[in-house]
Amino acid sequence: MDLKDTFDTLKDRAADLAQAGVAQTKRLAEIAKLKMSNMGEEDTIKKAYLEIGRLYYAEQGASPDGAFVSACERITAAKAAIETNNERIAELKQPGDPEVEVILKEPEAEAEEAGAAEELTEEPAEEPVEDESRD
Repeated sequence: MDLKDTFDTLKDRAADLAQAGVAQTKRLAEIAKLKMSNMGEEDTIKKAYLEIGRLYYAEQGASPDGAFVSACERITAAKAAIETNNERIAELKQPGDPEVEVILKEPEAEAEEAGAAEELTEEPAEEPVEDESRD
């Protein structure tokens, strides 16, 4: 009977360990679920803060109060820089400038055009002859 008691004891310990493992797994799963929920709530808070900032700047950006002056000035300066950059981009994008059009094309469109051009030309194109009289 001593062997049977040892076996029963081992079986009980194994069952206890299995139950403890299941309980630990459930606990860890709940912790992970709560952490994911917290991350979602933090994202909601960040979005609300951004919205508050947008609303404040829209209403008070021209004459901000105390602690908001520096942040509003940075926003105003950044918006001015963006506008200046956009104006310069518009100047650089002159219609009919083939170099700008090539640079501005999407990589996928260039690949499609290259594939279509290869299908159309079976023979290699002749190299252009340079006009030496331009010097």
